Amino acid sequence: MTANTEKVMPAMEADVSAKNVSEAIAPERIGFLLQPRFSMLSLFSALEPLRVANRFGGKLFSWHFFSVDGESIVSSSGIPVAVESGIDQIANFPVMFVCSSFEPEASLDKLLLNWLRRLDRQGTVLGGIETGCYALAHAGLLNEHRVALHWEARSAFTESFPRLTTSEQLYQADSKRLTCAGGISAMDMMLHLIQSRHGDALTAQVCDAFMHDGMRQSSQLQRMQTVERFGIRHADVAEVIELMEQNLEEPLTASELAQFSGVQLRQLERLFRKHCHDTPTRFYLRLRLERARQLLKQTQMTVVEVAVACGFRSPEYFSRRYRAVFGMAPREDRKMAPELSRMALGQNTSVDDVVNYAL
Repeated sequence: MTANTEKVMPAMEADVSAKNVSEAIAPERIGFLLQPRFSMLSLFSALEPLRVANRFGGKLFSWHFFSVDGESIVSSSGIPVAVESGIDQIANFPVMFVCSSFEPEASLDKLLLNWLRRLDRQGTVLGGIETGCYALAHAGLLNEHRVALHWEARSAFTESFPRLTTSEQLYQADSKRLTCAGGISAMDMMLHLIQSRHGDALTAQVCDAFMHDGMRQSSQLQRMQTVERFGIRHADVAEVIELMEQNLEEPLTASELAQFSGVQLRQLERLFRKHCHDTPTRFYLRLRLERARQLLKQTQMTVVEVAVACGFRSPEYFSRRYRAVFGMAPREDRKMAPELSRMALGQNTSVDDVVNYAL
């Protein structure tokens, strides 16, 4: 399916400013390699800025969908998307994004990785949307580049590629690589691309069309601050939670958390009971188990490796605690639908009501 901008864009949307652009200039071709269960939100967040840029600037971009075998690809929402061809029909391309979400390594093979390496040798600008960077990393194409990907997948990616530098930022962009966290951040990354090619004025027009305050800079972080994510308004409690998140593999004791935050241990426990309805130790345990669940869903690490990566020295103890919180053993949970790993901490509202997990 070729997204020819003349066919997709209604004539009534054409802006008079397009007359200032030479019709002789061919649009810049932007390719999207779709992997099974990619995110439709991420894809359309990347596409729509290109469409609107064409509305105001003329035939600046065209967009093209591909799959490894040329067959249509079903998104994570169950919607099939037709493609133009398989990768064996693509000898070269100026810009190519790998679009992936759940199970980013499931569909990787030698054919795909070699194709990406060939594009790189030919000077293609390569990108990854959400977890599309997995394909680029396996192809050895992210060395010397900072990598942005969805925050849920970041710990798993780091475990698989410890020598690569990941970022908590919305997107990363240089002359040869473009990566983003997916979702709405794909729009910001594309706005950056439009700005780099065609300037601030056109970028502002595109933002206005979306009622978007403006392109967010790549330096902005993906996740809300602790205060917003957990609804915690107490500064000391928020600081301790941040300490916990920074020390999941080598957990700190409750006394160490109190010492580093400058709060007496008993006071810290009172604060957690008041603001989190839990003890610091139990809250910390749930953070570690949630990280473990992400690793199980998004990597090929063994259960023992996941346990160690999340600060559990005894696999048996890890399995007991995991079953108490999630209702099944780690190996059983790994077989379930990957969407389960998207449940954020705090949404399992019945856990503390039905599970009495002793430490």
